[in-house]
Amino acid sequence: MSASSQEQRKAFYLTTPIYYVNDIPHIGHAYTTIAADVLSRYKRMTGYDVFFLTGTDEHGQKIQQTAVAKGITPLELADRTVVNFKELWKVLGISNDDFIRTTEDRHCRTVQAIFKKLLDQGDIYKGAYEGWYCVPCETYVPESSMGEEKTCPDCRRPLQMMKEESYFFRASKYVDQLLEYYEKNLRAVMPKSRYNEIVSFLKGGVRDQSISRTTLKWGIPVPGDDAHVVYVWFDALINYVTACGYLDDREKFARYWPAAHHLVGKDIIRFHCVIWPIMLLALGVNPPVTVFAHGWWTVEGEKMSKSTGNVVDPFEMVDRYGRDPFRYFLLREVPFGNDGDFSEAALAGRINSDLANDLGNLLNRTLQMIDNFSGGRVPGAGRSGPLEKEIEALAGKTLADAEEKISSFAFDEALKSIWVFISRGNRYIDETMPWKLAKEGKTEELLPVLHTLYEILSLSALLLAPFIPDTAVRIREQLGLGEEPGGLSLLGYKWGQTAGGQKVRKGAVLFPRIDLEAWKKEKDAREGRGKVPPAAPQEEEPLLHEETVEIDSFRSVELRVAQILEVQEIPRSKKLYKLTVDLGYEKRTIVSGIKEFFTPEELTGKKIVVVVNLKPAKLCGVESNGMLLAAGDGKKTALSLLTPDRDIPLGSRVS
Repeated sequence: MSASSQEQRKAFYLTTPIYYVNDIPHIGHAYTTIAADVLSRYKRMTGYDVFFLTGTDEHGQKIQQTAVAKGITPLELADRTVVNFKELWKVLGISNDDFIRTTEDRHCRTVQAIFKKLLDQGDIYKGAYEGWYCVPCETYVPESSMGEEKTCPDCRRPLQMMKEESYFFRASKYVDQLLEYYEKNLRAVMPKSRYNEIVSFLKGGVRDQSISRTTLKWGIPVPGDDAHVVYVWFDALINYVTACGYLDDREKFARYWPAAHHLVGKDIIRFHCVIWPIMLLALGVNPPVTVFAHGWWTVEGEKMSKSTGNVVDPFEMVDRYGRDPFRYFLLREVPFGNDGDFSEAALAGRINSDLANDLGNLLNRTLQMIDNFSGGRVPGAGRSGPLEKEIEALAGKTLADAEEKISSFAFDEALKSIWVFISRGNRYIDETMPWKLAKEGKTEELLPVLHTLYEILSLSALLLAPFIPDTAVRIREQLGLGEEPGGLSLLGYKWGQTAGGQKVRKGAVLFPRIDLEAWKKEKDAREGRGKVPPAAPQEEEPLLHEETVEIDSFRSVELRVAQILEVQEIPRSKKLYKLTVDLGYEKRTIVSGIKEFFTPEELTGKKIVVVVNLKPAKLCGVESNGMLLAAGDGKKTALSLLTPDRDIPLGSRVS
């Protein structure tokens, strides 16, 4: 690309944290990096000049200690372990533009240049530091933050009292300037809860920061004082400006840094939203446009831990379920800023319901009908009726929703919007019944239906390309479109742009359904759980027998908060109401047998809990997409709806 054409495109710079090479890649590393990859791919498809950075943090005491224990040098250890991360990004299909290691010469030179600049201008000074130090976290812990028996509040390990000569960074000098920046840039820290946390922390005051160590040698030497090495966190944060040319390519830096966005885990938000922007202000550089801090993953309700052996291995998950299903699940299951719980049962459920039933079924049915009724070629658009115009309007809304949600890091909301569109496609088939139109010889009505379905799939593949790129390629190949989605543009996309005549090529099923009974047996065998021996007989039969279910079975039921917007009576039914409910991300129709217990006025506006992943069912001719929850007295004389006890956003997951 020429320099002039690049200038015409808006820059977008996105980073993940750099991952510590003393760690084994796990679901947390995969989560952040997949999210960054989706955003990078989407921005490229919407015309941005994207620079996407990831990498590894390779200095510090933990690396030095581990290397000594293994009888190798710290650099040898880093060279071995960095391979794990690079290989994982290949396995996950990560499209990063650069990979930085903090042991690289470009980074060491940049760190020393920044250190010297701040030292020369009086923002770094030498002093002495004494305090309680956590070796695994490589940070001093104030006594007010210590856990019981002088333990680290983050990793719970014992702290060590340390005293050493140190260089200090005058962080306190720039606190007011940073507060002023945040007051003018409300999206500089996201989500909002993290913004409030950081502003509150800054208002409490920030002490000058110790930024060098004399007790270890594995680090970047302080310029002019080889007795000290630069503190690992001060060193690591600078990677973001190293890679975009702060020292070596000022033109590149001027282009990308004003468009810098960081994705981080919530555990490192203070380093990224307090220390790092203060360092930048001291350098005369603006802080990043946005730092977004996402939540943590638990595993089946428990904190991930090496000691309990429940750390989720992304290599294993991709090998077992496929790259795209794993990517889809992580970004669909929970809002990006919240904590999430990983469950293989929930992953298998998403594959069956969303990917196989909804997306795969739509593609398979559409291509089969184009084969059967149009000779395998896409017909022209034909005449649009009310249904076609409704779907065209929904396509425009889906495009707009994807832009808004992805750009706001709301990946789950973007996917929900796309799935509303996909589900509309499946419902459109049921409404128009193309097989019936073909049988009756209504060609003028049939061909526009096939064309509309083709357009739905074509747009869906484009919108899904950032999330599940391999699947998007397969869909487009079956649609007779050969280009790579990553190289396509959503700029100027227009509904109905397919002229017709393309030859479709129906291929293998996108996502074979998982036999959950066989899957459960395989999982039990894999985890060493055989048949549970029968319990000893009881002398007395319990008054109430409750059949137990596995926690995975319960988690496969998706419960969400909804609000009843409208209540209609169903003709010829004494028990059923037709309810229109709002889930925040979509509106649905639910048919419920509660007419005997409530008037429409009592129900309208009420917030309820809804099962949202039930298979649709027709009741008295009305399709019901979900089920509300209620408790009865067992005598059919009273009924109480399950409702949230406080105001909570529509669409919130109930667990």
